[in-house]
Amino acid sequence: MVNLSQNFIEYIKHAPTIIQLSWILSAGFFLTIILLVSYLKYLRARLRSKERIQATYRKKYESDLIEYLYAGNEEEEISNEQQKIINYLKKCAASGLKRKIIINTLLKLRNEISGETAEAIQQLYYKTGFINQASSKLKEKKWDVIARAIKELTQFEIKEVHDEIIAHINHPKKEVRREIQFYLVKLFSFDGLEFLNVLKTQLSEWDQIQLLEILQKTENHKLPDITHWLQSSNHSVISFALKLAKIYNQFEAKDEILKLLNHPNQEIRIQTIEIVAHLGIFEAIELLKDQIEERTIEEQIAFFTIDEGILITVDESFIMQYTTHENFEIRNAAKNIIKIIDINDANTINMDRVIKENLEDTSLIKAS
Repeated sequence: MVNLSQNFIEYIKHAPTIIQLSWILSAGFFLTIILLVSYLKYLRARLRSKERIQATYRKKYESDLIEYLYAGNEEEEISNEQQKIINYLKKCAASGLKRKIIINTLLKLRNEISGETAEAIQQLYYKTGFINQASSKLKEKKWDVIARAIKELTQFEIKEVHDEIIAHINHPKKEVRREIQFYLVKLFSFDGLEFLNVLKTQLSEWDQIQLLEILQKTENHKLPDITHWLQSSNHSVISFALKLAKIYNQFEAKDEILKLLNHPNQEIRIQTIEIVAHLGIFEAIELLKDQIEERTIEEQIAFFTIDEGILITVDESFIMQYTTHENFEIRNAAKNIIKIIDINDANTINMDRVIKENLEDTSLIKAS
């Protein structure tokens, strides 16, 4: 074995440089692979150990919380047994991991129960001082700490920190802004949309969709006046306000919506064309018809692809000239509208004939 090693070393020494480099690189790769495999095994063992620890703590805290709920009595607001559990949880909260497990356990229990018991869980969040810990994190410089704190306060429906949270509405990180927007709308419904008054950053399409979903799930469907949002210098705020106008049929905002047909931003103009059709603002249809040649091709497509039931009110000669338009979408939409108009005319003619024949039959019966 020794002779084999010595022979290999001698071979490497007298081998060409390219062979020596190849062997060195191979040895380096081999060592790297061994180190990575060892590190992965260490990480796996650590994660499994952490999971076992978390499972143990979770079981312990669930037991403590259930004991807290059943340890109360009518004579005292907080019994001695409950106070001991509160003190114990306060002590445990000094550890970030333990605090996270306690919070998750509280949320799990609160979601599984209702009534006075759920209220007791909510009050425990106050009594343990968790609310103070979460609200103090709103002053942190790290954006992820702020975002997690806002999410926790949202989950526990803490309305008292409204002013501290909305102060971050124009935070440079979109993750923080998103959590703030969800907090405001989930807890304050339409009143929470006040952030649109001061929002300077863009409200993404995805965030708009999520906010609308939250609003539609709320019991309060009383939408505030949206006209000042339609006048916003923030284009995303205008876009969101137009979506609100469509979903909640805000016909009373008609005048401000009509002004947006001449907005500098093309996307706003196209969205407005769709909204005026949805709300049945017929004066807008006539206005668009008169200005159609001055509009961009995208706006023309938007006009001709709105609800055909509205466009059949436009004179047939106007629609007819677009049946040979160079754009396929416009040409196809115009042809479909003409077909509907012709069907309606045919039905009208047939109906008149039926009425006339019935009248003649009636006359013959009377004559006989």
